[in-house]
Amino acid sequence: MATIRVAVIGAGSWGTTVASIAAENVPTTLWARRADLAEEIDVKHVNRAYLPDFVLPESLASSSDLAAVVDTADVVVMGVPSHGFRDVLVQVAEHTRAWVPVLSLTKGLEQGTRLRMTEVIGEVMPGHPAGVLTGPNLAKEIMAGQPALAVVAMADSRIAGELQRIFSTGRFRVYTNDDVVGCEVAGALKNVMALAAGMVDGMDLGDNTRSALITRGLAELSRLGVAMGGQPLTFSGLAGMGDLIATCISRQSRNRHVGEQLGRGRTLDEIIDEMNMVAEGVKTSRVVLQVAATHGVDMPIASEVVAVLDGQRTVVDAMGSLLEREAGYELEGIDP
Repeated sequence: MATIRVAVIGAGSWGTTVASIAAENVPTTLWARRADLAEEIDVKHVNRAYLPDFVLPESLASSSDLAAVVDTADVVVMGVPSHGFRDVLVQVAEHTRAWVPVLSLTKGLEQGTRLRMTEVIGEVMPGHPAGVLTGPNLAKEIMAGQPALAVVAMADSRIAGELQRIFSTGRFRVYTNDDVVGCEVAGALKNVMALAAGMVDGMDLGDNTRSALITRGLAELSRLGVAMGGQPLTFSGLAGMGDLIATCISRQSRNRHVGEQLGRGRTLDEIIDEMNMVAEGVKTSRVVLQVAATHGVDMPIASEVVAVLDGQRTVVDAMGSLLEREAGYELEGIDP
C-alpha cells in the first residue's frame, strides 16, 4: 500500500496536536505561518508559543513554505481559525493535487457568508472530498497522553475509514459519522454555549445552574442543527454532547474562560487583548443568530450571549432574562 502523506495547515495548539497524532502513523508535515516557529518545531521538536510543556514527535516535520507542505500531500488538514480560513485555503488550493481530501478542524462559521467550513472548502476547492474532525478534544490533555475520543465526519465512508486509521492511536480513538452538517454545526455552536457556561461560573451560580445551562444549550444547538439538515442523534454523540460538556466545564476552554471573565465583570476587550489564541465563540455567536433567523429557530441562550458581547446587557440581566422566559415543551424542535 502506498504511503499516505498528511499536511496540517496551522500550528496553533490543536493543529500541532493533530499533526503530532498523525505523525505516529504516517509522514506528516505541519505548516506554520512564521518561519521561526516552523524551525522550532522541525529542529527542536517544541512549540513554545502554544504547547510550551510538551515535546513533539521527532517524526513530525514543519515548514513555513506552504507550497512545499501541500504539493505532495494526500490529505490536507485545515487548522486555521474561521476568520482566516478562506484566505489560507485559497493559497492551499493553488498547490494541492486534484481529489485530495480536505479535513477541517475549525469549529466556527464564516462571517458574512454564514457558511460552514466544509461549505467554504466546497466553494474554494470543488471536487475535493471535505469533512471534519471533531469531538471533546482538549489539546493539552491529548498531548499529555490522556485517553480521548473524536469523530471523523465525511459523506464518503471509504475515505472516512482511511482517515480514521490515520488519526487513531492507542489513546486517541476515532469514530466515523456521515452527518457532516450535524457534526460541524455542533462544533460551532458549542463554543457559543461555552461562553454562557463560563458566565455562570463567573457569577458563582453553582453546579445546578451550570448543568441546566449545558442541557438547554444542547437543546438549543440541536434545534438549529436539525433545521440545517443535521441528524438528531448526532447531537447526543461526540460532536454534540461530548464536545459541549468538555468545552463548558474545562478550565482549558478558551470560550468558557471568556465567559467566566465576563461574568466577573471584565470587559470583552480586556479579555481578548490578553489572550494569544482565538475564542471562536466570540465571532461565531453573531453569525449563529443570523443563521437561526433564516431558519426560524429561536435561540434564547445565544441571543443573550450576543447581547452581553455587544454591551447591550449585563451578565446578570442576561441570566435574569433567561429565567423569566416561559417554559415550554422540553424537546421542542428536536423530538421526531
